[in-house]
Amino acid sequence: MVKKPKKCPECKSTTLISDKDRGELVCKDCGLVIEERMVDFGQEWREFENTQQSRRRTGAPMTYTRYDRGLGTDIGQKGDIFQLQGKGMNKFMRLRKWQHRISTAIERNLKLALAELKRVASFLKLPAAVEEEAAKIYTLAVQRGLVRGRSMESVVAGALYAACRRHEIPRTLDELSEASGIEKKEVGRTYRFVTRELGIRILPSNPVDYIPRFASALKLSAETQSKSVEILEMAEKADLTSGRGPTGIAAASLYVAALTNDEKRTQREVADVAGVTEVTIRNRYKELFNKLNLKDKMKKPEPKKVEEE
Repeated sequence: MVKKPKKCPECKSTTLISDKDRGELVCKDCGLVIEERMVDFGQEWREFENTQQSRRRTGAPMTYTRYDRGLGTDIGQKGDIFQLQGKGMNKFMRLRKWQHRISTAIERNLKLALAELKRVASFLKLPAAVEEEAAKIYTLAVQRGLVRGRSMESVVAGALYAACRRHEIPRTLDELSEASGIEKKEVGRTYRFVTRELGIRILPSNPVDYIPRFASALKLSAETQSKSVEILEMAEKADLTSGRGPTGIAAASLYVAALTNDEKRTQREVADVAGVTEVTIRNRYKELFNKLNLKDKMKKPEPKKVEEE
């Protein structure tokens, strides 16, 4: 549907002028003000500093990855304080020192914890959305006093693991433990405590999410990767995935798919990539192999042709 142009109610003219400075819509022929106090929905490019070199609409967006959510300011941050002379400079130096002293205990905790969170997220190469979610979870945990009696690093690792689970980013407890330097059991215990106290509902991990990472690390073909997903779907229908670790069942399906497509990998190689033991791979492999009747689907070597004399 084509929208008809506005007309002047006085002279029926369609030559209208929009005055953005005054917020008015005026007829050019007769001068009638048709609309006034109009709202400008365009961008507001203003700069409140002396130099107009970097024009921007507003400041940075609010984020939980900073202790003050990005709303705080620092005295003398850009070097303006050093342009003062004598007593003026000493005054602002004292104000800057007291600004850091009067911060609350929660702010001091968040300063250290969010820096550690950023380091671990960078080590694990997590996206910004996961880092933001983990920072929000940790902030809520600090505000409710859940950090008391626990190490800051363990709560950071638990919040990151919870954020990864919510965004379906495949990261294991072993990876969080290695990145944060906290024992795997402690990370898992803190993760369960924080999610339970904050009422965060997290669905169980899907083994399919781990397939691309493991296949890439093992340098397997796309055909093998698709085959492993089919095996996992068959295992889920046969109720073989319930009660078993997602990383173990995903690694075992990749191992079976690699054997089926004649891309042999040792159980040790698969176990190292998945972060599980060879016994786990062997047990899951036997379950998949026997209960899904995969023996007939294994590729058999083609017989050699005998040349006739």
